[in-house]
Amino acid sequence: MKLQDIQTYVTVPPTGIGGAFWVLLKITTDTGITGVGECYGIPVSGDIAAQMVEDTFERFIAGEDPHNVELMFRRVYSAGFTQRPDISMMGVFSGIEMAVWDILGKAHEQPVYNLIGGRFNDRLRTYTYLYPLAVDKDGMPLPDVGDVYHDGDAAAEVALKYLEMGFTALKQDPAGPYGIQGGRELSLHELSRSEYNFKRLREAVGDRADLLFGTHGQSTTSAAIRLAKRLEPYDPLWYEEPCPPDQIDALARVTAATSIPVATGERLTTKMEFHAALKAGVSILQPDIGRSGGIYETKKIAALAEVYNAQVAPHIYCGPVAHAAATHLGFSIPNFLILETIQTDFHDAILTKTLPWENGYMLPPTAPGLGIELNEEVIAANPYTTGGRLHLEMCQTVLPSDNTKTITEL
Repeated sequence: MKLQDIQTYVTVPPTGIGGAFWVLLKITTDTGITGVGECYGIPVSGDIAAQMVEDTFERFIAGEDPHNVELMFRRVYSAGFTQRPDISMMGVFSGIEMAVWDILGKAHEQPVYNLIGGRFNDRLRTYTYLYPLAVDKDGMPLPDVGDVYHDGDAAAEVALKYLEMGFTALKQDPAGPYGIQGGRELSLHELSRSEYNFKRLREAVGDRADLLFGTHGQSTTSAAIRLAKRLEPYDPLWYEEPCPPDQIDALARVTAATSIPVATGERLTTKMEFHAALKAGVSILQPDIGRSGGIYETKKIAALAEVYNAQVAPHIYCGPVAHAAATHLGFSIPNFLILETIQTDFHDAILTKTLPWENGYMLPPTAPGLGIELNEEVIAANPYTTGGRLHLEMCQTVLPSDNTKTITEL
């Protein structure tokens, strides 16, 4: 059996939740077996990202036996005389590699987790961001809907609705916006808003749910420590990406200064970068399997985490294919903590077959491969426009000195 052809799809989720577009792909073998994958956050236009996927497949993957996952990884990892973590190329390869495992599972008539160590966990706990009940095409709250991203009272109200769905862990990042300047000193207004939001959330959910605090790496080391001290009374499960992802020493200083477990990983790739985070004292790794190097590489990252007594909480801010791949990984590792999950109608609509989720938990898929199939008609009905927004974008305007404006105002 050889990997023969690839087809790419770039689709736009109507609400913007999960990113501005998703890069999906389907690989076909010479025996007719197909596998699907998803690339996360390649920082170029969607059409260019798809071309990168197709070029990489033709150069390094086409004609290969799908069992040779390690060989294909090393080819792409070293592409163009790089031989180092490259966030774009690893995003490209991760989606391809997911499809390869989907093919292998179908060829051997086994769910993917049975091919990477077997099932360790009987079910996987999931969490969600606090999303507004109604959003515009960019995922922002409509004017008559409370701003759950920044308003603690609105967030507390929505949190209760997610508890009714079965979730036992909720995440919010009220400190934004996310500027291009790197770490910045948060204003007293932002510090107070963040503290108030978590106070209201803890009052609303009590001990029925863990609270997860995200910052998307926007703080200086000193600001991150100041914010952590304000959050400690509300006992978050984790403090996510408190400093920019290129500031590993800063992460080490924050982990040493707070009792809250520090988490990071959505903007890291391969075991090399995750090893550095572990050495800095990070106790919860958040690899996004559509960027971290694929299923097999992320399995290695999880094994490294075991050595440091750390846990793995896969990041998902994308479509349902990467979510399915992360689910299979989660079922196979002993140090799994929790899996990010997005519940939207479009996430379900672009699949003709979905994975089982019930009352806040993923249940073990039993179908061969990843256990999902693409709905190509729905994907085609929601196309990407050339030159559109990137998957995620940061605020290009230098923030005002008082840092009080919201991202929509900027």
